[in-house]
Amino acid sequence: MAFGGRAVVLAASVCASLLMAGQASAAQCGNNAGGFEAWKAQFSQEAASRGIGKRGLNALARTSYASKTIAADRGQKSFKLSLNSFMQKRGSNAIISRGKGMKKKYARLFANIEKRYGVPAGPLIAIWGMETGFGGFLGNQNIVSAVATLAYDCRRSEFFTGHLYGALTMVDRGMLDPNARGAAHGEIGQTQFLPGNALKYGVDGDGNGRVDMIRSQADALASTANFLRAHGWQRGAGYQPGQPNFRAIQGWNAASVYQQAIAIMAREIDG
Repeated sequence: MAFGGRAVVLAASVCASLLMAGQASAAQCGNNAGGFEAWKAQFSQEAASRGIGKRGLNALARTSYASKTIAADRGQKSFKLSLNSFMQKRGSNAIISRGKGMKKKYARLFANIEKRYGVPAGPLIAIWGMETGFGGFLGNQNIVSAVATLAYDCRRSEFFTGHLYGALTMVDRGMLDPNARGAAHGEIGQTQFLPGNALKYGVDGDGNGRVDMIRSQADALASTANFLRAHGWQRGAGYQPGQPNFRAIQGWNAASVYQQAIAIMAREIDG
């Protein structure tokens, strides 16, 4: 699943410290690859002064300008479709069909998540299916390079600077392999968290003592539930448009067609 339309922010909330880091950044943004290496050198100094360690700085040094990320960022059109066209394009019927099977297959996991966070299986499964086809395709772009490119790009430099600090912090902590691949905007794992949000909302869903959004379905799904709860999810309340929990779905993605599609698919999956 792409990051979103021109005004769309997937999982838009970023922790305050990351935003402050983005706002404080003095590295000069650019609109093409020409200034990327100079920007990296300047940003690396700023990152070091803000506590990013050797592993994170090395990961930044190895990044390259992600032309495919810029092309994807400039060319997003699906969020301008009608609801019916969007759902058809995204394969909603297949997501619903497979999603019902996933609900049965992972019944114990979803029961544990609902007990802990109050979020039922349907919305989580709909997001999982929409974002990566239930883990079938997590993306093919280097995550750190993608986020660094967007932090450098003038269009949304401030926003993505926060997520770049998130990615570098995750690398430092061993939560993210610097060679890991994700979606075009650097989204991570089974449900496609941006790095700052993965850092803030990521939880250990499988009980192994670490958070792995890429390889652990349980971690990714529990983290998604944690995100929704943090964005106002109320246990037992409805999640269709006009109901209390639809606002939490809106927090995940600001595109109206996406929000409605998730609600519709989730209702069908939950039965």
